[in-house]
Amino acid sequence: MFTPTDEQTQAADRFHAGDHMALQAGAGTGKTSTLAFLAHSTGRRGRYLAYNRAIAQEASTRFPPTVTCKTAHSLAYAALGHRYAHRLGAPRRPAWKTGQDLGITKPTRIAGHTLMPTTLSNTVLRTVTRFCHSADTTLTRRHVPPLRGLDTPEHHRGLADLVLPYANKAWADLQNPDTGAVRFDPDHVLKMWSLTNPRIPADFLLLDEAQDTNPVVEHIFNNQRDHTQLVLVGDSAQAIYQWRGAKDVMTGFDGTHLTLSRSFRFGPALADEANRWLTLAEAPIRLTGTDTMPTELGPLAHPDAILCRTNVGAMKHVMNLLAAGTRVALVGGGESLRSLAFAARDLKDGRRTSHPELVLFPTWGTVQDYAAHDPSGRDLQPLVDLVDTHGTDAILTAVDHLTTEEHAQVTVSTAHKAKGREWARVQIADDFPPPKDTDQQDSNGCPIPGPIDSSEARLAYVAVTRARRNLDIGGLSWINDHPDGRP
Repeated sequence: MFTPTDEQTQAADRFHAGDHMALQAGAGTGKTSTLAFLAHSTGRRGRYLAYNRAIAQEASTRFPPTVTCKTAHSLAYAALGHRYAHRLGAPRRPAWKTGQDLGITKPTRIAGHTLMPTTLSNTVLRTVTRFCHSADTTLTRRHVPPLRGLDTPEHHRGLADLVLPYANKAWADLQNPDTGAVRFDPDHVLKMWSLTNPRIPADFLLLDEAQDTNPVVEHIFNNQRDHTQLVLVGDSAQAIYQWRGAKDVMTGFDGTHLTLSRSFRFGPALADEANRWLTLAEAPIRLTGTDTMPTELGPLAHPDAILCRTNVGAMKHVMNLLAAGTRVALVGGGESLRSLAFAARDLKDGRRTSHPELVLFPTWGTVQDYAAHDPSGRDLQPLVDLVDTHGTDAILTAVDHLTTEEHAQVTVSTAHKAKGREWARVQIADDFPPPKDTDQQDSNGCPIPGPIDSSEARLAYVAVTRARRNLDIGGLSWINDHPDGRP
């Protein structure tokens, strides 16, 4: 039987009263259980908007049949995305080729600077991406990203005047369901759907992971306010995807604000550690642990999971563990990495590849340039880092020896991919760097470290709260010597 806490009972009372609500739910506080409790307590029909497909599928097993669990992208695809099925999943194209089709063929002078076609093409595509993540109805100057050397308002206006005609041409190209120059992706479908001001039929609408919501999803969600009850749920301190255009829509939401602060995942000792990072992140919540869950902090010789700051760090640990004869799993699996590594090896050896992600690239050097500078290639940067750091043969050997999580002795993950997960014994890897020292010194003549960035504090909070029984703070132990580490 589910026995609600006082906080969960209060949330249920406000839900039944019809309040629009923002529910701040800390790590391990039973967020999904609370939402399912609310859904099961009413006969009304609802919708649950999940952050990704895996979360939606898992939630569908816990919610009653009266609640439909989907992602915003899947709703957009059902409404109109199927018309563009032919263009979705098309091979990658370097930005300069797309730019050529849009008419960008010659260098352009602006404010004393020469913009090469590749740079201008990159800027045009980044402008369209920023527009798709926004709640705006038209492309404007504010969607044009700044460029080094063109930072002044006057220079940016000149850049925008140059970029916007091509960006509008690119957006018009995307409206063709059959063919086009610009590579089509699900974010384009979501934006197109949002511009129709869709009405989602439901008595109540639950938005999960609201701290990582794009403004376009926020716009769609808030537009339902007049005909359905809105419930936001998330953890502002776990807002770790702002670099992808995500936005924490919790704190400014117009409605009743409540909290879930009792964690069922870990005990008081780890709650204290979590609260240290919550303080540094200036989060609106503090946690209490469960007395019946004794969580210990200290070194671990045999962790269940190792959480890393970077993909390169994760692969380093995978390779070291495999060399020691340990059975290792990598969160996210290794099959996609295997096929990409084969493709990278072909390109490095001077051969073309048939891999759909890299089929249009003639050399590995063009992939490196694409990942470093092209807005649509940023998701390839981890692969480029891995290949350049370890080599394709070492990566392929490591992937061949990965096992599934249920058979692994150790699971390796990045902190970002560990979000929403938990393990009994967690170790923090050594690639979480401390802040750089300032040029000031303390009374002992030692350099005073710089302030802790709030985004890094949020990522650390996510990492340390994945443990249930034991936490080895490892690579974050520098916090013990930082002047802000003892709030």
